[in-house]
Amino acid sequence: MAEVIIVGGGLAGLAAAAALGGEGHRVTVFESRPFLGGRATSFPLSSPGHDCEIIDNCQHTLLRCCVNLLDLYKRLGVMEHIRFHREFYYIEPGGRTSVFRAGALPAPFHFTSAFRRLHFLGFREKLAVARGLLALRRESNRPGLGDMTMSDWLREKDQPPRAIDRFWRPVLGSALNEELDRVAAAHAFFVFRLGFLARHDNYEMGVPAVPLGDLFGPQVWPRLGNVEIRLQSRVERICVQQGRATSVLVDGVAQRADCFISALPFERVTPVVPELGLDVSSLEHSPITGIHLWFDRSVTDLPHAVLLDRTIHWMFNKSGGRYLLLVVSASRDLLGMSRADVIALAVKELAEFFPAVRTAAVEKAHVVKEVRATFSARPGIESHRPPAKTAIPNLFLAGDWTRSGWPATMEGAVRSGYLAAEALTIGLGAPKQFVLPDLV
Repeated sequence: MAEVIIVGGGLAGLAAAAALGGEGHRVTVFESRPFLGGRATSFPLSSPGHDCEIIDNCQHTLLRCCVNLLDLYKRLGVMEHIRFHREFYYIEPGGRTSVFRAGALPAPFHFTSAFRRLHFLGFREKLAVARGLLALRRESNRPGLGDMTMSDWLREKDQPPRAIDRFWRPVLGSALNEELDRVAAAHAFFVFRLGFLARHDNYEMGVPAVPLGDLFGPQVWPRLGNVEIRLQSRVERICVQQGRATSVLVDGVAQRADCFISALPFERVTPVVPELGLDVSSLEHSPITGIHLWFDRSVTDLPHAVLLDRTIHWMFNKSGGRYLLLVVSASRDLLGMSRADVIALAVKELAEFFPAVRTAAVEKAHVVKEVRATFSARPGIESHRPPAKTAIPNLFLAGDWTRSGWPATMEGAVRSGYLAAEALTIGLGAPKQFVLPDLV
């Protein structure tokens, strides 16, 4: 069995570690921060007059079609902590609520009855959306989808502005963390084909019932036996000699291994291993903002909701309707705002959906701006995403920004880690398959 070093303890690196450790390889994961999970993590928050508590940096969810992420949860023994929801709640300003849930018909017609119950769209808008979904299914192999924006495609299909704002944008904005006029139609097609049209239950949303740190933290790794986690261990360089990676430099000390996986963000790869000659200049980030609010009383009993027509996109009920986590995807407009202004905006908008907010007091609040949350899935980007295999035969790449076959999601990150692990086993002459096929 091989000695493997993985640089980066985000989901991609952890997926590779779980796959290879499960096969008996001796794996060491070096993570620069004091916690695992990368952008899918939690941390302690303390504030004057309040007990310290663990919060997630932002709400991370999955769908049942995220089969490789679910496989990782099974490997780590944490599946019991994922709660699946079959109902999605859409709320308009003023409080009118629509419930979106699959009906009895088989896919792809399982949402027929759900559309009839959507109050936030008129009859003509529902017909337009239905035509759009049929066109999307019909044009799934259309050439050039990767080079046009989803906005262009929606205009081509005569989608009404309100149908775009209230149906297409909420789904795609949360799934891809990007605006419709910036995201490639191919990525948007992928979300709808797999998440909403392929199988009856693919759309069901899984929400962790525990802090993210409990899903990926050091305490879950002893079950795999062969994986060693080294936190607060920043890799300064991956050393390459005579065309092969030989070691990593950590705090000035060389750590040797047979094979290496870089699971770093794309902006860090070149400084750590310039010998790869990797060109990531075409890759950009898209931000996401999480707004944590604690009220002195319960303001809602809904578990989650899509909030329409406002800056806030999602509400997640974290604890009894008193602690809410609000999410704003592709949140470029919030980056220049002060913490106080973001909180004031969030409370003002939230009161339009939940009247109880008007008489409730905010006991504390916290804002997390993930400036580098995901890569921007712009038109033409696919050709710039590198594969797991590199020009250095014992060095492999992982990360949601690599060519995983998925957008920048937790599933995409895990798939990339599994793909890197597969490429590594091929290089060792003992190929193994870790990636599970999509549920289509």
